[in-house]
Amino acid sequence: MPIHNRCSVGTRKITISDEAYQRLVSLKRTGETLTDVINRLTAIRSVSELAGVLEPHEADRLRGIVKKIRTRSANKLKETSLKLRRD
Repeated sequence: MPIHNRCSVGTRKITISDEAYQRLVSLKRTGETLTDVINRLTAIRSVSELAGVLEPHEADRLRGIVKKIRTRSANKLKETSLKLRRD
């Protein structure tokens, strides 16, 4: 007797740990399925979607941190470049 496996088009069965399942469930919004949660969390987003996420004082602080990191990186690059020219 032949055995037939039926698979719905567009669906997959996955195995995840209880911890991962609980994390997904905790992220569900009203009316969302677990598929909706996974799609929401893994969606590719545009940088423009981040507009307004930070309060103005948070954005200013972040700008300052980024500026310091960029300055340190530029200085390190200059130092390395000079060192390589000497050697």
